[in-house]
Amino acid sequence: MKPFFSTVIILFFCQFLQAQISTVIPSSNAIAQTSVADSRNWAAFNNPAILGYAEKPEIGIEYENRFFLSELSTKSVQLALPSNLLNTGISFSHFGYSFYHEMLLGIDFARSFSNKFAMGVQFDYYTAYFAASNSYRGAFLPQIGLSVKFSSKFNLGFHSFNPFQSNIKTEFVTKRIPSVFSLGTEYFFSPELAWRTQIDKEVSSNYRFATGFEYQMLQSVNVKLGAYCSDYLVPCLGFGFKTGSFQFNLNCEMHPLLGLNTIATIKYRFKK
Repeated sequence: MKPFFSTVIILFFCQFLQAQISTVIPSSNAIAQTSVADSRNWAAFNNPAILGYAEKPEIGIEYENRFFLSELSTKSVQLALPSNLLNTGISFSHFGYSFYHEMLLGIDFARSFSNKFAMGVQFDYYTAYFAASNSYRGAFLPQIGLSVKFSSKFNLGFHSFNPFQSNIKTEFVTKRIPSVFSLGTEYFFSPELAWRTQIDKEVSSNYRFATGFEYQMLQSVNVKLGAYCSDYLVPCLGFGFKTGSFQFNLNCEMHPLLGLNTIATIKYRFKK
């Protein structure tokens, strides 16, 4: 009976969190999940267009622990491969545990045009494990992204995840895959201080509003502060550390009902 109750709890949290930010989409190292216009960091499954700005190959891994429940954790990995013609990205994420889990595999193609704007498309395969039938069911879905640099200080980003509302149907239930549209801005008060905003709309959920500041204190250390709001206001705090080609980020989000959510990311950027 314990696996049954654990699965019920997982499904309950997945439905609750969907109004905040979908568990299907891995989080990013941008504070308060304001990654859609973040021109400096590509985050897998968030905005494929940002990959177009990548100049060096990089690999990153991320672990998100929701509310100290390992059953709600998300593990993801991403690889960026820039070229003169087209930048390519490969990413994979896993959410859940043995009795219920979801996986995403994505291939991203993006290009920057004179470093003024970038376009990207990502092809994903989403699969979920259904314990009732002891089987996997999956569906293909696209992501479309756009990033525009209006000036050296102001950027605009747009992203759509599963815009055609693909779903998975089984003998017992229809698994609805979230369809999310995001619009965000990035403004640099100075090269060291960036302000980002973002609006997300999942077609069957409330709007999510987010904002955050990132300040480069030293050459190798930055601090981040922000918040997002859907049904509840969630404050966010983070910091980053860079040494050589390695970059480490840790963000914390304090939900007023569910508790602490932590997101840790490590990236390594290769030399050209």
